[in-house]
Amino acid sequence: MTDATRGGTVYLPHITVMSQQLWSQLRDLAPRRVRPARSVLLRQGDPGTHVILLESGSTLVTLTGENGERALLAVRGAGELLGELSVLDSQPRTASVIAAETCVVRIIPAPDFLAFVDKYDLLAALLRHAIARVREAESVRLELATASVPARLASALTRLATVSCATASELSVRLTQTELSQMIGASRNAVGAALKPWREFGWLATAPGGGLVIRDIAAIQRHVRAET
Repeated sequence: MTDATRGGTVYLPHITVMSQQLWSQLRDLAPRRVRPARSVLLRQGDPGTHVILLESGSTLVTLTGENGERALLAVRGAGELLGELSVLDSQPRTASVIAAETCVVRIIPAPDFLAFVDKYDLLAALLRHAIARVREAESVRLELATASVPARLASALTRLATVSCATASELSVRLTQTELSQMIGASRNAVGAALKPWREFGWLATAPGGGLVIRDIAAIQRHVRAET
């Protein structure tokens, strides 16, 4: 498992914050469920009725604006809790969470989660963790506002590669070009132009069932740095 790093700051996953023992106990509160790629796990605006424990897979945290535009706030991988802040503060969900690949999850009802937090005195640690995640999202939004389209796209693909459960040299991203453009706040044509040289160099390809196969994320990163 890899910790997410932004701007020199390491954001530890919940499994590390809670300890493996407590994580296992929390996991056992709900049955194992499988959710396919591109399925909506949590929807912005919904009440906090449950928390999702992400056992494997990777997800996109997205914000939808008033005009329907979407922005990528973060990528989350195995060992994370999803939607816990809405349960802790009894407020509607502030973002949506979408499966970027097949995910194994545990859906824990809010009362059970709150009782667990109270039993093991986890509230302060979880709130500190949530604050760090808000700062992370702010840095991502700044990047979306200032970086070039290739840089934003490479950053999004890097975050996906970092948290993916895939162990092979290739990573399948089950998102269309249109969806990727929405995530990084760019036009579909601009994303297509950014992807073109990466395809030509063989660093990524179109997956047979749709989406992208990333073959060399390091080469994509080097290409972006050379162009900026």
